[in-house]
Amino acid sequence: MSTALALAAACFIGAGFVAQQHVAYREPLDEMMHLRLLTHLIRKRVWLLGIAAMVCGQVLGALALTGADLGSVEPLLATNLIFAFLIAHAVYQEWLSHAAWWGAVLVTGGVTSFLVFGRPQGGQAAGPTSPRWLAAGVVLALAAGLALLAAPCSLRTKAMLFSAAAGMMFGVQDALTHGTLQALGGGGLAAGLWNWQPYALVAIAVVSLLLAQSAFDAAPLAISLPAITAAEPIVGIVLGVFVFAERLQMTAGALAAEVAGLSMVVLGIVVLGRARYPGKPVTTGDGPS
Repeated sequence: MSTALALAAACFIGAGFVAQQHVAYREPLDEMMHLRLLTHLIRKRVWLLGIAAMVCGQVLGALALTGADLGSVEPLLATNLIFAFLIAHAVYQEWLSHAAWWGAVLVTGGVTSFLVFGRPQGGQAAGPTSPRWLAAGVVLALAAGLALLAAPCSLRTKAMLFSAAAGMMFGVQDALTHGTLQALGGGGLAAGLWNWQPYALVAIAVVSLLLAQSAFDAAPLAISLPAITAAEPIVGIVLGVFVFAERLQMTAGALAAEVAGLSMVVLGIVVLGRARYPGKPVTTGDGPS
């Protein structure tokens, strides 16, 4: 049952990304990294359905975790990229080259390998004042650096950098969700709301969503989605180690598989980044320029 739930969750998440990208790609380019992009998207029914599908996927993923451990569920959730490509091809007749499919397989396989062999164990709660949260701050700084680096780049590179930054922030969001739930469980609602974590969670959720939609605005799915799929679970595991003191598998075989998995992710993103991109007409809020 947990396997079926996890695969259903991946399908819903992939469908959600497809719907969001389909709508965001039609928005003017000058709306990238502006809040008005979100205010325009929130009025679009298909985009809202995409958000709803993604939330459904996250709920199904949480249900899958009630019957299985993280190491069994997370690798299946990583298949959302394959589901997204299949849905985009079936629903929107989006043409994807053989290289794009191979890139998607490499990214998904690499993330899956890293999650299966590096799955963390143990851990301990990290209170709101724990200095271990500085690791999340480092990730946010790196994500901000990628977003700033994207400014003078081509649309293809912008999409990949925004996507990577969004995935990193989604990973921080996951860690903050875990920390917030720990605070609520340890001290109740009042204690949970009397610290910075829930408010940081909301702010980061908005910024990560804006980064993701900006990536979708800049380039097609094959270029704008893979880095999100790869970065979120990997950053989540890294923060699990540094913030929640979880332990990765450190045997020689596990380390070799983890390095191989990360190498596959990088290679897959490079392959996808070289996918055919016909370019997007430059538009402004008033129409094509």
